[in-house]
Amino acid sequence: MMLAEPQPTPADLSFSLGEIPVRVSVWFWPVTALLGLPACQGFAGGDQRALAQYLVIWVAVAFGSILVHELGHALAYRAFGQSASIVLYQFGGLAIPTGWGRRAALRPWQRLVVSAAGPLAQLALAAAVAGLLVARGLIVPWPLDFLADLFGAGGEGFASRPVAALAVFLLSVNVLWPLLNLVPVPPLDGGQIVREGLATLGVAEAARIAAVVGVVFGGAAAWWGFSRREEYLGIMFAMLAVSCYQSLSARPPWRRWN
Repeated sequence: MMLAEPQPTPADLSFSLGEIPVRVSVWFWPVTALLGLPACQGFAGGDQRALAQYLVIWVAVAFGSILVHELGHALAYRAFGQSASIVLYQFGGLAIPTGWGRRAALRPWQRLVVSAAGPLAQLALAAAVAGLLVARGLIVPWPLDFLADLFGAGGEGFASRPVAALAVFLLSVNVLWPLLNLVPVPPLDGGQIVREGLATLGVAEAARIAAVVGVVFGGAAAWWGFSRREEYLGIMFAMLAVSCYQSLSARPPWRRWN
């Protein structure tokens, strides 16, 4: 399965944040760098040495931001009495419950909170970055125009291009990625929120309904991506839509960790 936990390798990076084990797959680094290459090339302007610098900034931002996302899930698990570990890999990250009973031991509303905690952690980080920029009197490079209209983007320009890149990357990753993750397509967090919300309301076929919703929204998101030449998004959502469709013939429909 595309979003299954990858097998450990000797080249993986492993450490702990408090009592939460973290493993970073060796494939996380090159795939993340490739994903950010176009944006970094835009800042570098043909300077290969500068390109390397921007790639380092991008990878560091992606690493920290995805870690914040998965920490949101893991801390929510712990709040409900479940231990959890974190894996960062080529498709993002996973927060995997490791305690007795695993995820199934939680009630639907608790699983809903766990699913929502990751995107909310990233959006909170974006708000903190924007607040810091405003406090320093600097421009806030919102990745979406309506956010600039809503919160304002006034302020002075950045003293250096790398600092500008850092601000742009931080806000782009921590606004756009959690919003994409909230699209109601299982196994993204938005799809899990739909499923657990229906289960909380006592809907017997919550998983199957969430899968149907995933087929519709996944197909629409794939079309949107391809129509705007965002091939990565198009392929990702097309694969998720197909997975949702395939799950409808299984009992019970498949699921993944956060």
